[in-house]
Amino acid sequence: MVVESVVTQSIVKCKVPFLMNLSKTSAWSESEVRSFLASSTIPMRIATTTDSYPTLCSVWYLFDEQQGDLLCVSHEKSQLVSDLMANQKCSFEIAPNDPPYYGVRGKAVVTLSKDKALETLTTLMPRYLGGTESRLAKWLIGRSDEEYVLRLKPVQVTSWDYRERMS
Repeated sequence: MVVESVVTQSIVKCKVPFLMNLSKTSAWSESEVRSFLASSTIPMRIATTTDSYPTLCSVWYLFDEQQGDLLCVSHEKSQLVSDLMANQKCSFEIAPNDPPYYGVRGKAVVTLSKDKALETLTTLMPRYLGGTESRLAKWLIGRSDEEYVLRLKPVQVTSWDYRERMS
């Protein structure tokens, strides 16, 4: 998909789709948001809600640069999967815990699928565990048929960056 946008009176063609609704008050441009999402190994926090209290869960994630989506994996019996089966809307944030504060957050619609759970897990493992040979990695691989791939399609995204202000 090629997206055209008017930038300083000229047309710029992008090879990847734009994120949905990047906030006008976002501290970073879309390319900066994409770069952060592609390179960060900070776990993503996902907030879900059903009829009771909200659920907040930290998960490893991958950024699908072609689709502009965030992918993660969660066990079929997790509260996260249960909540998302009932309500496919969520909020997400990827940001360090310690100052100076910066990161990306947004709202997304989630699709759940058992397809490619093993492939997604084995792609996540080098990023977060350094490989697929640890005891945890082998345990997760051993139960990959019980995992769901969660694909977050952002519908609203923003970023903030207080590093300069806090230095």
